[in-house]
Amino acid sequence: MGQEVTKRNSIFELADKTGAWKVKGPSTNYISGIVPKTISQTRQDIKTWTNAQNMAMVEENPKFFPIQNLYDNILKDLHLQSQVNNRMLKSLSRPFSIKNADGKTNDDLTTLLQDKGYVFQINKAILETIFRRHSLGEFSYKLVNNEPVLTFDCIARQNVDPVTGYLYYDYTDDKKIKYREQKEYGSWLIEFGEKNTTLGLLDGCVPMVLFKRFGGSCWSELCEIYGIPPRVMKTNTQDRVMVNRAKQMMADMGSAAYFIIDDSESFEFAKGVSTNGDVYANLLQYCNNELSMGVSGTVVGQDTKNGSNGKEKTSIGILDDLVDSDLSLIEQCWRDTVIPALQTLGILPPGVMYKYDATEDLVVLWKMVTEAANFLEIDPKWVESKFGLKVLGTKQTTPPTNLSLNLDDGFFV
Repeated sequence: MGQEVTKRNSIFELADKTGAWKVKGPSTNYISGIVPKTISQTRQDIKTWTNAQNMAMVEENPKFFPIQNLYDNILKDLHLQSQVNNRMLKSLSRPFSIKNADGKTNDDLTTLLQDKGYVFQINKAILETIFRRHSLGEFSYKLVNNEPVLTFDCIARQNVDPVTGYLYYDYTDDKKIKYREQKEYGSWLIEFGEKNTTLGLLDGCVPMVLFKRFGGSCWSELCEIYGIPPRVMKTNTQDRVMVNRAKQMMADMGSAAYFIIDDSESFEFAKGVSTNGDVYANLLQYCNNELSMGVSGTVVGQDTKNGSNGKEKTSIGILDDLVDSDLSLIEQCWRDTVIPALQTLGILPPGVMYKYDATEDLVVLWKMVTEAANFLEIDPKWVESKFGLKVLGTKQTTPPTNLSLNLDDGFFV
């Protein structure tokens, strides 16, 4: 490559010392300065959650890394993970269009952005503000096959204080910078979410996940005791030979728990409430329902005992309303934050809008089309684009053949 590269593409620049070419970008790369941390995997409880809330909601010098670490921990719960993904993926998979100021779709820009990975990452960061309150991300160019590719990466929320606008390269240290006062803010560096609000939707999910883990561990212990009860053997514990023989005997009899006591001692099992685990099953079911209500607004496809077709349709409709609200949030963030940043970077021209088309019920629409086709002419191109049916033309119906009766002699007997 030579000097013509700079003329061909202004995002390349010549390095000072090595003479190699590199990609232009922000003067400061904030993500590269983040110090990685090992997150402790100790058992979490309600006290941990309360302390994390207090540290995040304190008026002076709040710390958000405890509550964000706790969010990462509870998202390992598969039920909560599935509910969050179901809601987010419904929005992330929805096709969008870039419209000009006159409201017409710009097909070239729409096709261009639909193939860009940073669009998916931006929308994902926007939707995560619903669950985790805030997102701060950074644009940068990376060389892929010797070609510059614009990427968007979300900065770890543990290192961000959205209330005061501070960024910590090491969240356990007090050294910080005011990221909203940096020259890259609003172009290379953009943020989403409310600056002074609640801690996000996941805050209410924390106790439900902790209760689930407690109930699941207790149920596991019950299965161990109820399924394979421990064994007791009495012997003379003062005699080493007899004790060793007892240990060998109990070990050879199986892998169930056992203990050896003196023949002069006695042992009895405490008589508790006789149960087969229903109390734990009910607790886990309650927690799952609460998680579904918090994320999806309803319980969808879980209650197989009391479920019905009408109930499921109503639940899906409630979830679709939440998805429509999420799409409106994405449109708002693109209008106020993303599009101005991409215009500053020279990616988008002025006067464009990011829009989602109104959702349509294709079943109802097809019924209307078939009914209207009896007395109206329908555009075949529109039918093909809307329903994916290859229309070759109007089908010709063969008129019925006129039948005549032969009333010759002998017809009537």
